[in-house]
Amino acid sequence: MDTHTPMPTEPGIPGHDLRHHGDAEVRDDGSALVDLAVNVRADTPPVWLREHIAASLGSLAAYPDGRAARAAVAARHGLPVERVLLTAGAAEAFVLLARALKVRWPVVVHPQFTEPEAALRDAGHSVGRVLLRAADGFRLDPAAVPEEADLVVVGNPTNPTSVLHPADVLAGLARPGRTLVVDEAFMDAVPGEREALAGRTDVPGLVVLRSLTKTWGLAGLRIGYVLAAPETVAELERAQPLWPVSTPALAAAEACVAPRALAEAAHAAHRVAADRAHLVAGLGEFAGAGLRVAGPAEGPFVLVRLPYADAVRRRLRRLGFAVRRGDTFPGLDEEWLRLAVRDRGTSDAFLRALGRATAEAS
Repeated sequence: MDTHTPMPTEPGIPGHDLRHHGDAEVRDDGSALVDLAVNVRADTPPVWLREHIAASLGSLAAYPDGRAARAAVAARHGLPVERVLLTAGAAEAFVLLARALKVRWPVVVHPQFTEPEAALRDAGHSVGRVLLRAADGFRLDPAAVPEEADLVVVGNPTNPTSVLHPADVLAGLARPGRTLVVDEAFMDAVPGEREALAGRTDVPGLVVLRSLTKTWGLAGLRIGYVLAAPETVAELERAQPLWPVSTPALAAAEACVAPRALAEAAHAAHRVAADRAHLVAGLGEFAGAGLRVAGPAEGPFVLVRLPYADAVRRRLRRLGFAVRRGDTFPGLDEEWLRLAVRDRGTSDAFLRALGRATAEAS
């Protein structure tokens, strides 16, 4: 794959299971496995957040009122409320963008979260792909994005590559008549949120998506938001059903952007960075087995390339560990695995299991 020439206009044709996500690895017979397949922080939600959400249950008889949560998110990013749309997770935002915006040629930068392309295809769009190469460190060359593309989707930091693209490079993709969608679902796991575009109002056509489910362990609650120009927010809001975000999710949103929560998230980001460095160092011991870490990794997960990766993944399951297969991501194949960053004890146990699994597969 390293010799694959990027094809900026490659059509989004079938061939990858765009609906496969990490949670599939830990359902049913995988429910007892140690989870390195899902990118939700393991020690969450914290007790104070669970209690705050539980306190909102007394208001379930009333219809949800999102005004306070919307204002809190706006204040967190220094924006007027007209630039904020609350959604049932970032995944809903991709569906809204696909259905509500009038676009002729959407392009998705891969490898990345597959839901944007799936939503666009479900809405009837023909989707172009820009495939980033492992040989280039999965770094984005802006020249690879076709000028004619009027919707461009890119993750930052990108799932599954863990690459953090420079904000100026992404902002440089903006064009008159183009919507630039930057998925920042994992940006709060980056210390200092460097390279973030959230809060920027000087980039024309910019749409930033944020998720509160990853850092805070709220995947089952479904809460995220869109930051965009008021006219874009209004267009997306018209495509939403009434009361799209539940009262408990609204309570969570308001709490997770409060100063206390932001300080806790910042601390967690530094801890994740240290735990990731420990994991990457341990993975370096497998270089002789052909393992390579894509990087430098900046998210709460790492992408690795390994001969016989699929066989290793199956052996890891028998040893009690679930990891994310990489071949469902356009631009990757069966030699890739994604590993969530966990605490050092969990990583050490995983590395011991990886040693056994690679020895059996070789």
